[in-house]
Amino acid sequence: MGQYSSAPLPHLHREPADLLPLLSEEHARTQDGRGRGGARPVIRESWERARAAGVDPGVRAAPLVFDRDVVADVRGTHPLDRHLPMLRGLLRSVADEAEHLIVVTDELGRALWTEGPPGVRRRADEVGLTEGFCWAENAVGTNGIGTPLVTGRPEYVYSAEHVVSVLHRWSCAGAPVTDPDSGRVLGCVDVSATLDRLHPATVALVGATARLVEERLADRMRAADDRLRERYGRYVGGDGLLVTATGRVLAGAARWRGRRVEVPASGGRLVLPDGGLALAEPVGEVFLVRHVEPPAPDRRPLLALTLLGDAAPAARLDGRPVPLSLRHAEILVLLVLHPHGLTGERLAWHLYGEEGSPVTVRAEIHRLRSALGGVVRARPYRLDCEVEADLLAVRRLLEAGEVAAAVRVCRGELLPRSDAPAIRAERDELAVRLRRQVLTRGGIAGLWDYVTGGPGRDDLEALERLHALLPPDDPRHAAVAARAATLLAGGD
Repeated sequence: MGQYSSAPLPHLHREPADLLPLLSEEHARTQDGRGRGGARPVIRESWERARAAGVDPGVRAAPLVFDRDVVADVRGTHPLDRHLPMLRGLLRSVADEAEHLIVVTDELGRALWTEGPPGVRRRADEVGLTEGFCWAENAVGTNGIGTPLVTGRPEYVYSAEHVVSVLHRWSCAGAPVTDPDSGRVLGCVDVSATLDRLHPATVALVGATARLVEERLADRMRAADDRLRERYGRYVGGDGLLVTATGRVLAGAARWRGRRVEVPASGGRLVLPDGGLALAEPVGEVFLVRHVEPPAPDRRPLLALTLLGDAAPAARLDGRPVPLSLRHAEILVLLVLHPHGLTGERLAWHLYGEEGSPVTVRAEIHRLRSALGGVVRARPYRLDCEVEADLLAVRRLLEAGEVAAAVRVCRGELLPRSDAPAIRAERDELAVRLRRQVLTRGGIAGLWDYVTGGPGRDDLEALERLHALLPPDDPRHAAVAARAATLLAGGD
């Protein structure tokens, strides 16, 4: 831990106000380049970052980045939203009794929730310590939100440790919250008060609160992991691995468990951390990472289908690529959607409408069996194997409300070149369901993937909604605005 030149750290001092003259002097010296290095290292490093970012110590408030109506939309899609009741329960008594303000932000330091007594809220409003304002270090310098988001640990910032002078009458303690699945920071939990009201020990309280939120997230992740292992674990054999979309190894060789690997978004070859080569096969929400091996005698073969997007439909039977014509892909979609089987008449009707003929279907099934072997059965026509498809994964994720994950898996429309009546109906239904949930629950991440990944590239309403949610300084803001302007002008 760092040390002031002649006094204990404010974390340990019984009367932090005794340090105010020293801090003020050091702050002034550092801002004009004459600092003697007396501030704590974490504060000194933060001051240097703020100076490099061009933060003006004379600004009067944090910048506004979200209008109030936009804040409400962002809250509803943020991962911390479901944990607000617990946060309030742990911190509200402190805020109410000691005139503290609770602030919860997103990963960029943008305040989404604030709570506290009316008096402290009025004073906080004067400096922008309220919903919709940005408290990143590069916006307002050293503070109890932006600094923990940079350091990745709980921090206490006292009075003149703030770069911005108007904040010298404030002190704050904040802790970042990290998603155990992706490893990325989700936001910050902060308690702020005027400098005579906030005890340095508050940093321990917000740190413990953030850890409890992370434990809740980890519990949810572990439950999801168990479901994934139950669904897909039986496909892993030998030295294969079961890997999430975020690169976490869920099952397989013991030496890899608990580690991460970088898997290409669409699967394919990859180099493992030990230098070995492997093949990642997308299977629904996960990847099977393995060398191609024949299936075990007592295991049903796995048919993995890629049916969404502009690329040609693809099939792998236990990792072996199987060429697919459009008609065969249509048949497989229908058999996947009707696992108990279809008669020749029903299959013909789904494929050709009223003009369909079971004789035509019989010929196509014969060709399909030549490619897939005995996994295609008759009377009724059905698949006698384990089946995973991106179509099924998207449907499951939408049913579970996992909108951003559904968008990641959905690379585009279902067999966009197909004119089969049943395929068109399923395509339209899936597109409507996905779009509706993206617009209402997708948030910035879901909307961005939706408008850049294929399905929503020409969706003006989605682009305009994303444009409203993105802060003006986000690099994606201009690109979204330009694309929306092109669509409005009738371009492509």
